[in-house]
Amino acid sequence: MIFIQGKLLPAFTIKAIGSAEKASRTDVNTVTNWNVPLVWEGTFDPVVIDAIYKNANPRIAVLVLAVGKYTRFLKGFLESGEKYFFVGFRVTYYIFTDKKHEVPNINLAPGRNISIQDVPSAKRWQDVVLSKMKWATVTIEKWLYKEADYLFMMDIDSIFHNRFGAETLSRLTAVLHRGYYKTNRDSFPYERGPKSQAYIPYGEGDYYYTAAVWGGYLEDMYKLVKYCFEKSQEDVKNGVEAAWQEESHLNKYFLYNKPTKVLSPEYLWSDYDTVPNDIRVVRISQLIKNYAEVRPNGGQ
Repeated sequence: MIFIQGKLLPAFTIKAIGSAEKASRTDVNTVTNWNVPLVWEGTFDPVVIDAIYKNANPRIAVLVLAVGKYTRFLKGFLESGEKYFFVGFRVTYYIFTDKKHEVPNINLAPGRNISIQDVPSAKRWQDVVLSKMKWATVTIEKWLYKEADYLFMMDIDSIFHNRFGAETLSRLTAVLHRGYYKTNRDSFPYERGPKSQAYIPYGEGDYYYTAAVWGGYLEDMYKLVKYCFEKSQEDVKNGVEAAWQEESHLNKYFLYNKPTKVLSPEYLWSDYDTVPNDIRVVRISQLIKNYAEVRPNGGQ
């Protein structure tokens, strides 16, 4: 089902989107084992999908945290987003930062906006990561439900290199982690400690998803971020912290609440890694950086 501003799109529209997403790739899996699209370059028609969604005119929100020295990545993220992120759509970049004065002035296309929100500084990068679910929950509850139909959560230390568009929209959209999309599930870095609310035992799991890019319809995203926030708070009360903070809780949620669309690692690669043959297009890439220098606790 596909919703815009709380309304289900007509059946003919859904059928058209489905036909636009038919696979023309034989070198990769293009559907999950629960029968939803696994999106790669060559598996969708961008003209058809954009035409359908632009007619519906959805409001797209993207939430990023730029705390401490991470404000240096804002300019590149925003400028490249204006070139490639939902071009021609209504977009608002929600920037949560402790340094509002360091948010750059960016020339935005019509219908696109920046909203700057204050957040406190952090002493540990792990606290910054975990706070994403908190701020997303609070933001949706307070005002975002009036301003957006779809929400994407993204890491600020990345650059758009190619199209990121309507082919990514669904109730819940996850992105395969570049480091684990070719490995077996017992190699996934799930939280393996049973005391954590993010615990996933060996022998379970579908994929390992990155927490650096994911999104979906606002109502479904609210359920997800609130779940992850509450479960991480339970961990705090119990004196534990999941191995990969919000990413661990995200993977736990997706295990039992399957994504309605999965995106290939094209949608988040890394400048640290060479690009294999199955990645025909790098759409977003995380930047090389000195973690010890940019993270508040020296990357530890």
